[in-house]
Amino acid sequence: MTPPIIVVTGMPFEARIARGDGVVVVCAQNHTLASDLEAAMAPDGARGLVSFGTAGGLRPGVTPGQWVIAHNVLDMPQQAHAYLSCAAWANALRRAMPDALRADLAGVTAPVVTADDKAALWRESGAAAADMESHIVARVAHAHGLPFVAARVVIDPAERSLPPAALAGLRSDGSTDILGVLRSLAVNPRQLPALLRVGKDASRARQAMRHGRRIVTLELGDGFGAVAAGI
Repeated sequence: MTPPIIVVTGMPFEARIARGDGVVVVCAQNHTLASDLEAAMAPDGARGLVSFGTAGGLRPGVTPGQWVIAHNVLDMPQQAHAYLSCAAWANALRRAMPDALRADLAGVTAPVVTADDKAALWRESGAAAADMESHIVARVAHAHGLPFVAARVVIDPAERSLPPAALAGLRSDGSTDILGVLRSLAVNPRQLPALLRVGKDASRARQAMRHGRRIVTLELGDGFGAVAAGI
């Protein structure tokens, strides 16, 4: 049996978009992701790993809905160790999505919430965006000698801080907590305009992900599979 491509996401809505024929999806938060990914690989192995989903913008001017195809994934918890993504996979995605940005991604352990913190991480890393799963995907791929690529859509721009309600609406498993949002709004109703902007940005990111998922599927079936098989 041919080993699968494993696609990794951090949030349930990302996993729903990622699912489809020809791939196995692992959706987990970063504190359990490595073990969950190892468990998914245990039965049949994997041809390679793909980090797929959203990322927070770090580089000024990078807008919601912008695809970022990682050149390096920078493992910030491990002194910004750089994991080079599979060039053939990344180049195939970049050719298929000519508007995508080829840049570094920063892997972090917690959301980067404020504009000041985003600016500081950008100065430190030079990365265009940050997410909480790609560095773990890169670690596991490196440990197993597997090709990997990270393809992420910016969901919030570098210039904008997230309102408290946006974080209150996230459960520990990445799903949405509507009551948490309402409680936060009740405490501070003035954050409503910022929360509505977050919702608009998230809608743009979801639309970009749905379009990009079709492209990734084609590349997984052709160029990705060939590279992973050593052809």
